Amino acid sequence: MDSIVITGGAALNGTIPIAGAKNACLTLMPATLLMHEPLTLTNAPRLSDIRTMTTLLQSLGTEVMALQGGQVLTLSSHDLTSHRADYDIVRKMRASILVLGPLLARDGQAVVSLPGGCAIGARPVDLHLYALGAMGADLDLREGYVHAKAPLGGLRGAVIDFPIVSVGATENALMAATLARGTTVIRNAAREPEIVDLAQCLRKMGAQIIGEGSDTITIEGVTALHGATHPVVVDRIELGTYMLAPAFTGGQVECLGGRLDLVTAFADTLAETGVEISQTKSGVLVRHSGQAVRAVNVTTAPFPGFPTDLQAQIMALLCTADGVSVLEERIFENRFMHAPELLRMGAQINVQGGTATVTGVKQLKGAPVMATDLRASVSLILAGLAAQGETVVSRVYHLDRGYERVEQKLRACGAHIERISER
Repeated sequence: MDSIVITGGAALNGTIPIAGAKNACLTLMPATLLMHEPLTLTNAPRLSDIRTMTTLLQSLGTEVMALQGGQVLTLSSHDLTSHRADYDIVRKMRASILVLGPLLARDGQAVVSLPGGCAIGARPVDLHLYALGAMGADLDLREGYVHAKAPLGGLRGAVIDFPIVSVGATENALMAATLARGTTVIRNAAREPEIVDLAQCLRKMGAQIIGEGSDTITIEGVTALHGATHPVVVDRIELGTYMLAPAFTGGQVECLGGRLDLVTAFADTLAETGVEISQTKSGVLVRHSGQAVRAVNVTTAPFPGFPTDLQAQIMALLCTADGVSVLEERIFENRFMHAPELLRMGAQINVQGGTATVTGVKQLKGAPVMATDLRASVSLILAGLAAQGETVVSRVYHLDRGYERVEQKLRACGAHIERISER
C-alpha cells in the first residue's frame, strides 16, 4: 500500500495544470449507453475512478478505447451484452448508479447494485428512484439491487420536483429524459458545472435541453441520439485544492486552465484569508506572502455555494490561521473524519455534530497520519506542506480516486514530496 511523504517548509512557485473534472467525466461516460454511435471525451482525467467506470461499462458491453495516455476516451455502446451492474464493481464508486437511467431509457430494463464510494455519510439513492418512478419506471429494491423496468413504449416525460437538491439524481433524470416520450421538467435541479457540462454534451448528441445551470431544466424527449465529441470541463475541486497550496507555504502558483467562475464562493472565502487571487489568460494566479492567514467562517452548500469537496482542504489551512474559524458542514453529516488526523499534527479542532471550531496554532508538526476519504487525503498533504518536519500520509489509494499525479504537480513547484510504494 502506497504512502506519501512530505517534508514541510518549502515555498511553492510555478504552474500546475488542472485536469478535467472527475465528477463530470464519471457522469459523461454513462451517456454512451443512450446511443449506438461512439462518444469521444477529451480532457479526461487519469484516475482510478475513471478506470472503475470503464470496467463497469465494459461489463455491460461498451467498448472503451483510451488514447493520448488516457486523456481521450472513445466509448461505443452499439452492442450491449448485459443490463446488470454487479456489486463487485459498483461497490467501489458511488457514481456507478448513473448507469441506471441510461440503461432504462435505452432498453427499458436495468439491474443495478446499490453503490459504494467514500464513507462520508448517508447518500441514499431514493431521489434517483423517485425521478425514474415519476417517468413510469417499475422499481423494485431487493437483495441490494435496484430492479428497474420501463413501461410499454418506454419512459414517459414527467414533472420531477426534487424535495432536496441532488447532483446525482439530477444527472440520472436528465439522461433518462433525453429518450423519454414527451416533456420532462426537473425542478429544484442541481446547478453544478458538471450538470451544465452533461447537458451541453447531451445536446451535441441531439438531445433537446434548456435551463441547465438554473434550478429548472426542461427536456423534450427524442427518439434517438447520435455520436459526439466533447471536452470534459476543468475540475473545480482540483482547481480549488491547488489554489490553496501557496496559502499554506507562501509563494505564487498559476493553476493552468482554471476558471474563477467555477469556484466563485470558494475564491471569495480564500481571498478573505488574505490570499491574492486573479484570473489570467492561461488560468488562475494565486499569491501569498507566507504569513499567517486570517480566520474565516465556512458553511458548505450546493453550487454556487461553498463546495463540500473543499471543506477538508480549507479546514487544514485554517489550522494555522490567526484566530478562530467555524466550519459548518450542511451536505454530508460525517465529513469531519480528517479532523482527528489533523489533531495528530498539533491542530486545535473541536467537532460538535455538523460544526467544527478551529483555533489556529502557530505551527503544525509533521506526523504519521491516515487518509479517511478522497478529500481528506489531500487535506493532509496540504497540511504536511506547511508542517515542521516530516508527514507520512498512508492509505493514499483514496487520493488516487480523484487527483492525478499529485506528487509530480507539487514537486514541480518546489514541494518536498514523494510516494513510497510498499509491496
